[in-house]
Amino acid sequence: MIETEKPISMTCADGAGIAKGAWLILANPMTVTTHAANDEAYCAGVAAEEKIANDGKTTIAVYMGGIFKATGQAAITTGETLALSGDAQELKKTDATCFGAKSMGICLTDNGADNETFMMKLSIGVGINA
Repeated sequence: MIETEKPISMTCADGAGIAKGAWLILANPMTVTTHAANDEAYCAGVAAEEKIANDGKTTIAVYMGGIFKATGQAAITTGETLALSGDAQELKKTDATCFGAKSMGICLTDNGADNETFMMKLSIGVGINA
């Protein structure tokens, strides 16, 4: 990972356990939860720290920009935009249904097959691959 922006503080539930580096989804107001197979959910960013469940803490630092290592669902080509997939650990190439905060970044290195890792630029709200 390459830090290009500082993380910002967002709200989370005290009962939530969130791993550092987890993909996060957005809820109102500025609240995050861990992505858990919510296909094309609204992306909030990447957890910058670990959040232990029931530790009394209701905020977490979240990266909304930067360069990250990701795992892809099927083949993704450099330059294509990315979205959260039905698998909580993988990203996928966006399609025409992906817009606004459902589009989370740009692939920086080709991903040739399912479960391969690649580098991506986290950039919520980039264009789509229709």
